[in-house]
Amino acid sequence: MKEEGDKMKKLGINGLGRIGKLTLWHHVARKYFDEIVVNVGRGVGTSFSDIASYIEKDSTYGWLQVYLYGHKGKRVIENLDEKEGTMYVDGIKVKILRKTRNPKEINWREEGVKLVVECSGKFRDPNIDPEDPKGSVRGHLLAGAEKVIVSAPFKIKDKEKGIPEDAVTIVYGINEEVYQPNKHNIISSASCTTTCLAYMVKPLLDYFGPDRILSASMVTVHAITSSQVVLDRLPKEGKGDLRRMRSVFNNIILTTTGAAEALGLVIPEMQKIGFMAESVRVPTTTGSLIILTVNIQDESLENRITRDLINKIYEEVANTKYKDYLIFTMEQNVSSDIIGYPRAAAIIEGAETHTRTALAKVDICKALPEIGQTVCTHVEIPITQVVIYGWYDNELGSYTNLMGDLTVFIAEKMI
Repeated sequence: MKEEGDKMKKLGINGLGRIGKLTLWHHVARKYFDEIVVNVGRGVGTSFSDIASYIEKDSTYGWLQVYLYGHKGKRVIENLDEKEGTMYVDGIKVKILRKTRNPKEINWREEGVKLVVECSGKFRDPNIDPEDPKGSVRGHLLAGAEKVIVSAPFKIKDKEKGIPEDAVTIVYGINEEVYQPNKHNIISSASCTTTCLAYMVKPLLDYFGPDRILSASMVTVHAITSSQVVLDRLPKEGKGDLRRMRSVFNNIILTTTGAAEALGLVIPEMQKIGFMAESVRVPTTTGSLIILTVNIQDESLENRITRDLINKIYEEVANTKYKDYLIFTMEQNVSSDIIGYPRAAAIIEGAETHTRTALAKVDICKALPEIGQTVCTHVEIPITQVVIYGWYDNELGSYTNLMGDLTVFIAEKMI
């Protein structure tokens, strides 16, 4: 029987890249898990202390102790044991595994790890067999884990198979109620963009209903990621996205995003609404922006949707239902203001909200040719186009913090 104060003792993290490292930071600060086991899967540097140095300092967020305590005081990593592969980070035991990258070969069972956060970015298809020689997210389950949280959207290679029944996509605070502990073993935490987008879209759906939202689109002005290149590089054979091989330093780069597809998994009502998502990469290390455009049917011209109404919708839910996850502000921000903003899935900049209402003239004959020419007419429908700006720290502040909340949520269901 679960008692107050019960908690899972160990957490596993696979991968120590951007999200893996910041996930470690989050859980060291949170102190929910007594021990964290991190699989790096290879040797690092020339000594074990090189791993500690990488964990301790970050070019975007600064020193770990500053993140933890707000000042550059005493270093928080100590008691390094090269032989055992352990160190203590602010009192939390952290064990580093360096033998293998293949999930099925990571001995989570021997380490006593039941919950793993898959942060390598390489194992995103829950349909791939756990014995696949190239590795599979299911390999973690074969190796002893009971649940795996994937820090990215699922990437299904065989579209005919779809998402298996034991896998689910969750944005914490939006749809965690769909999680079934006895059914779901692989949980995608979607993406940073989908997380922000979900918190921007859901208040509008709840207020207007899906029938009044005619269409929507978004553009994310996104910081660079580690999948891009520092200097121009010759593309590998078969690679069609040539822009990905261009330098991140001095370019604005058009790319793609799976946010629209992932949003439909998190908010099923969006699957019935025409929605497009585009992405532009800009040369900043973190701090991104979604520009959301929504076309909403008005009740009448006299009762049209206004900028003040849209801002009121966001302001109310930011203070109630989505408090601490959705921030509403009338301040004028730039991207660096968003970096490290705690647990803010989206920061709505109300000063930039815009609305425009017009009459859309619909030719009934063209829309419904089966009714016949005798009743052909035109109908004028008032439609308001709404533009909303939402900031998000695509690494730590938004995505990693919310995934951390999801991780604890899953862990508590496992006790």
